[in-house]
Amino acid sequence: MATIEWRSPASEMAVQQFDIAAEKLKLDKNVAGRLRRPDRALIVSVPTRMDDGRVHVFTGYRVQHNDVLGPFKGGIRYHPDVNLGEVSALAMWMTWKCSLVGLPLGGAKGGIACDPRRLSRNELQGMTRRYTAEILNFIGPEVDIPAPDMGTNDQVMAWVMDTYSQHRGYAVPGVVTGKPVDIGGTVGRREATGRGVVYMIMEAAEHLGIDLGKCTAAVQGLGNVGMTTARELAALGVKIVGASDTSGGVWNAQGLAVHDLALYKEKNGYLKGFPSGESLSGTEILEIKCDILIPAASEMQITAGNAPRLKCRILAEGANGPTTPEADRMLSENGVFVIPDILANAGGVIVSYFEWVQDLQNFFWTEDEVRNRLRGILNRAFQEVLSMSQKEKVDMRLAALIIGVRRVARAMLWRGLYA
Repeated sequence: MATIEWRSPASEMAVQQFDIAAEKLKLDKNVAGRLRRPDRALIVSVPTRMDDGRVHVFTGYRVQHNDVLGPFKGGIRYHPDVNLGEVSALAMWMTWKCSLVGLPLGGAKGGIACDPRRLSRNELQGMTRRYTAEILNFIGPEVDIPAPDMGTNDQVMAWVMDTYSQHRGYAVPGVVTGKPVDIGGTVGRREATGRGVVYMIMEAAEHLGIDLGKCTAAVQGLGNVGMTTARELAALGVKIVGASDTSGGVWNAQGLAVHDLALYKEKNGYLKGFPSGESLSGTEILEIKCDILIPAASEMQITAGNAPRLKCRILAEGANGPTTPEADRMLSENGVFVIPDILANAGGVIVSYFEWVQDLQNFFWTEDEVRNRLRGILNRAFQEVLSMSQKEKVDMRLAALIIGVRRVARAMLWRGLYA
């Protein structure tokens, strides 16, 4: 059980998932005890001068879970609900994710408790630069490489990279990934997570014998991941019948034009009031009848309370931790094929890894190379997870965790304990 400092619904869920996998693996108790909690965590004050002249002190976090396989890697999240427990859970999931897809990286996560939509560009930049200065000694291209997450983007990463570089006295593009291409970013990074979700849906559909051209889909969370997923699915002939963001959702059994959704959201900043469909809440969108459901919003959206009402065949987790263990059991009993988060949304960290490698080598790839290598890694991981699921007679999530946790545990046993 986690100590009180780490406890939150998200962190307890992450530890519960780990414990299930550890029990199945009969994991060494000493290794399991170390993996249940992060290696280290940093909580920082982030004083920021606001546009009205006052100084507001935000709270920032950086949690580093495990680096036995390589440097820490994980996003920076700007959201009002960011706290130590949530960031700890996300860092743990990142450890399993990197391990599962074979990356020489460990798991980390960071964030600031704030609402970025209420901050001006000047305030956002000032907050980001001060946060970077506060965690400066904990990050670096050989130590911990942040990336974008909910509420952050390539511009925020550019500020992090510049602040770090100013302190070092020279440009260090490899300190973050998800940067603009002009300063060392890689082509295909922005679309990588959503594109990876679609690659995994394609693999699942082939396994299940489903024709995607005759399928319908709904997306909860029409941010970068959700929008990219919707676009790519629509291009494959999938009919998008539902979509939502923080303002609410829209449903149309005849299908929604993804291009129109994107234009409306870009113009208004939200989806509420989209004219070509029936309005729904963000949680109601999970329960509409569709073949493919993509929760791409936040943690713990699918619970024991609503899991029995889901009417999808494939559940592809674009978000981290959207499904509770209790809901997992219900979905499995109802025949829903779940593509777990540490597999479904691993495209982002895979292409972040590509970006980091390119920065270290100062040698950059074409978009075709990025796409092909991404698809190759994800498809191989999908087949490994499917094979483990069938061999051990467990669901896809537990199969993915078994593979991810086992690789980390083996590396820890080889390296031993320095004490």
